[in-house]
Amino acid sequence: MAMASVQFSPLARPPSAATVSSASRRVGNRWPCRLKTAFVPHSSLRALAVAGTGNGGIGERTDDLPLIEDGSIDVVDHKQEIDGTKVPERDFSDTPYVPVYVMLPLGVINMNCELVDPDGLLQQLRILKSVNVDGVMVDCWWGIVEAHHPQEYNWAAYKRLFQIVRELKLKLQVVMSFHECGGNVGDDVHIPLPHWVAEIGYNNPEIFCTDSEGRRNPECLTWGIDKERVLRGRTAVEVYFDYMRSFRVEFDEFFEDGVISDIEIGLGPCGELRYPSYPAKHGWKYPGIGEFQCYDLYLMKSLTKAAEARGHSFWARAPNNAGSYNSQPHDTGFFCDGGDYDSYYGRFFLNWYSQVLIDHGDRVLSLAKLAFEGTCIAAKLSGIHWWYKTASHAAELTAGFYNPCNRDGYAAIAAMLKKHDCALNFTCVELRTLNQHEDFPEALADPEGLVWQVLNAAWDVCIPVASENALPCHDREGYNKILENAKPMNDPDGRHLSAFTYLRLSPV
Repeated sequence: MAMASVQFSPLARPPSAATVSSASRRVGNRWPCRLKTAFVPHSSLRALAVAGTGNGGIGERTDDLPLIEDGSIDVVDHKQEIDGTKVPERDFSDTPYVPVYVMLPLGVINMNCELVDPDGLLQQLRILKSVNVDGVMVDCWWGIVEAHHPQEYNWAAYKRLFQIVRELKLKLQVVMSFHECGGNVGDDVHIPLPHWVAEIGYNNPEIFCTDSEGRRNPECLTWGIDKERVLRGRTAVEVYFDYMRSFRVEFDEFFEDGVISDIEIGLGPCGELRYPSYPAKHGWKYPGIGEFQCYDLYLMKSLTKAAEARGHSFWARAPNNAGSYNSQPHDTGFFCDGGDYDSYYGRFFLNWYSQVLIDHGDRVLSLAKLAFEGTCIAAKLSGIHWWYKTASHAAELTAGFYNPCNRDGYAAIAAMLKKHDCALNFTCVELRTLNQHEDFPEALADPEGLVWQVLNAAWDVCIPVASENALPCHDREGYNKILENAKPMNDPDGRHLSAFTYLRLSPV
């Protein structure tokens, strides 16, 4: 996103008012900046990024990045041509404003619940404020706040952080992070689940998601204990609710004065509504199809009950021909074209597996809506775009998205979110299918097709859709793709993203 490219040195002064005014007028008169990334003067960043008018349209040519020195920028009038044809510039004038947020570093608060380098963070936040970023996103880690004893919460560092954000007149997107940090792409710190939960898991490892080999994944708790009193007398859903209610009471002033704009509810690994089907810690590598994660005692009981209710008790098992983490669909009997995924049993199993996930989201969000009454809540979906061009969509199936080529697996999720007036936050809006084909042709990926399907599933039920980039993005091509998804061209209904969050604040 544009803001990521604004790289003022902490010691350099921002552009002067005269420089900004002059540059803004030129942009308004359609004088395109010769920018490799999407730097614009800070006063017009909103206008040129997602929200506003003028330059920064789809299909602009990549040119050299001008040196930014002593607050000045180089603005050059030149024609953009591809194969001798001038590329029309997209005009964002009179289009709705889309707020832009930036994710804070994962380790901004350490395991002792201390704010790490507050002075350095303040300096970075001032830079974000200077380029008119609307706010920041921060994870409130369960493993830090309720680390040692049930219902003993330490919010001290978060209160200090929120005060800094408020003083700078920035907004906050807050994530209720009920998952472990570490071991996934982009994780640069390790934040486990609370110690007291780990102690319970040591004696009862069935509380964790489990694969066919019996390997436990402590990234998050299995949905099977949502209603089981195995957490020292509380169910998992009760634990999540108590945590959310404590946060709401502790930070009441930040809700009342509007600093906290919305709350994202963690519903699984990486805070996403999905099974932990592709964990690197168990050897998964892109573009492996992943594995089903339903082998804990509690989910197997649920499967048995569902099979008996269907009248086929012998269906109380997970597929035995679904391959392993790094298999490809055509190498398995379950996911290959014409495979068992589309058999009577396969349809039964996949419907149960996906419904358990949706029911988990339904239960947690119903209590989140109660805890945060009057505040916007959101749920995050992962963009599992690999194998999207195959019939089975194997990687989506193992993650709990029942979305083969002959079924819309995201409509039911969107309907569940609609029930709770919950916004959808979706990833990978910066990815291009062509690039994926060039880098990993064997993956048969289609991020653009997936984004289009998911956004429309949400828009069809009239829920807000926010988004973020899946991977670090500093290039013009990714920036333009984000713009394209933020405000789809020629949409007769004028639909657009409700917000965009950039991953992630860093020196780069």
